[in-house]
Amino acid sequence: MSESNVAHSVASGRQMVIDKMSGWLGAGQRVWLCTIVETWGSSPRPVGSWLAIAESGHWSGSVSGGCLEEDLLRRTAKDGPDQPVFVDYGITDDDRDQFQLPCGGRIRLLVEPFQGQPGLDHIQSLAGALRNREPVVRRVPLKGTATLDHSESRAGNSVRFDGNQLLHALQPECRLLLIGAGEVARYVFEFATAADFAVTLCEPREAFAAGWSFDQIPLDRRLPDDLISTQFGDAWSGVLALAHDPRIDDMGLLAALHSEAFYIGAMGSRKTSEARRERLASLGLDKAALERLRAPIGVDIPSKTPAEIAVSVVADLIASRHRLRGAASSL
Repeated sequence: MSESNVAHSVASGRQMVIDKMSGWLGAGQRVWLCTIVETWGSSPRPVGSWLAIAESGHWSGSVSGGCLEEDLLRRTAKDGPDQPVFVDYGITDDDRDQFQLPCGGRIRLLVEPFQGQPGLDHIQSLAGALRNREPVVRRVPLKGTATLDHSESRAGNSVRFDGNQLLHALQPECRLLLIGAGEVARYVFEFATAADFAVTLCEPREAFAAGWSFDQIPLDRRLPDDLISTQFGDAWSGVLALAHDPRIDDMGLLAALHSEAFYIGAMGSRKTSEARRERLASLGLDKAALERLRAPIGVDIPSKTPAEIAVSVVADLIASRHRLRGAASSL
């Protein structure tokens, strides 16, 4: 159990790639970043997905189910490009057989080299922008140096090539605050982390914190409204009240419904949810604010066990994240 006042979260997959690249470049290695630029037909990973490869053979991220990674590791280790180059898979029947792409599927990747202090500076600047919750656009010319554009507010992992350069719009990672340690929170933490959310579990109640037996999931002991006001109130944050205890659930929901959080949900039956809405309304929340509350939380599958409830919650989170990214990309 952790009693630190530092918010504990597990980084998303994209953040892990950035962190790995920073470490490799800092150690003096050359690194290549493979970005999915376009797909046709079936593809195992979406446009914008990353695979980073160090000259040592270490790697982070994914652009397929594993078949393309092996070929990319081999080709970069032997003769990694010195300038950004496009690599296509699935163009021929032989490609599809060799790399086991889904029938009819094609993938175009941009393989981009990084080296020395300039490469490290670029990655650290990108990491800093996303850490500060700033949308940013990477501009990657086929000849020249990649830059970051902080002036464009639109983001959402949209990727396009204008004939001269790749434009990759990136949002800050979607992070979640789970309120209340319990079996549902345990499974939501695990499933949401696997789905590339950065997750923090908040538990200010002494009895529940003292009895928490999952040491791999640390607890933040601060009050949820304090965490929301400082770290979980922007448009890329979600707040989930899972304690089933109005003493801390309502505290967190009241703060969240005054924030820009893209997802606000609370666990409980329909009867419990209506009672919760009445309590929140009595505290001054208007109808528009209350309509943002997803309660009962999750999609209706219907779910009963903690694991099933967590599946329904994370499915709803994923759908909401896609809507968030789609709205941002259309700006």
